[in-house]
Amino acid sequence: MRIVIKIGSSSLTHEQTGRLDLYKMEHLVRALCDLRNRGNDVCLVSSGAIAVGKGAIGLEKRPTEIATKQACAAVGQAKLMMTYQKLFSEYNHVAGQILMTKNTMINPVSRENAQNAFEELFRLGVIPVVNENDTVSTYEMQFGDNDTLSAIVASLIHADLLVLLSDIDGLFTDDPHKNPDAQLIHDVERIDEKILEMAKDSTGSNVGTGGMATKLTAAKIATNSGADMIIANGKDVEVLYHILDDDYVGTKFHANGNPNFHIENFIMESIG
Repeated sequence: MRIVIKIGSSSLTHEQTGRLDLYKMEHLVRALCDLRNRGNDVCLVSSGAIAVGKGAIGLEKRPTEIATKQACAAVGQAKLMMTYQKLFSEYNHVAGQILMTKNTMINPVSRENAQNAFEELFRLGVIPVVNENDTVSTYEMQFGDNDTLSAIVASLIHADLLVLLSDIDGLFTDDPHKNPDAQLIHDVERIDEKILEMAKDSTGSNVGTGGMATKLTAAKIATNSGADMIIANGKDVEVLYHILDDDYVGTKFHANGNPNFHIENFIMESIG
């Protein structure tokens, strides 16, 4: 089984300081290594470069200027990957960094090179850690805190399952932060207009940028590409074990492989 796991900035950092939550990261890495030990190909799409850089530089709020974001990403990505490398090595696994931009996917040569790199990393038993190249790219806000990027990666590597670890349990009939009567939807067989209307273009965190709308975009990409997608709460990364045991709280979007779906065309049409 080939699995892509995406974790957001708010799940990797302490809310009060914006600095890395090492306890959470250690548990995440241990779970990923255990999934790899079971024989699965595992890929992590990790946000957090800008948030970590912000904390390291000493900024109190997430920057709004693109140049400042890029500077934070330059500092934060190095610190983030250094921490991942150390944690993975403690469990006798090797992590490899892949930074992507929109052009990686829309240029056929770059796309094939990226795909070949992923395949070779999997063959060698390496766990790819993917992020958008925020230092040189300005598409992050449209990618939606890597929700969309993780689905693009799942499509590129022909993953079987995409898991979005979020700060919410899944897709609800209404915003659960505002409506206590909102009901969790456990299964989505097909993404129709009724499902799309449930998305709220907001997030409960001031650290990340991805709301439910970006998660549904990710679901469209993943399911059209032939992968199941699950939204689950990343507060406790033990949920990854429950997902593999099919005993979890979350929303599962079922794969509906579309032979006419081409990820590069989708990116050009939706991001430009």
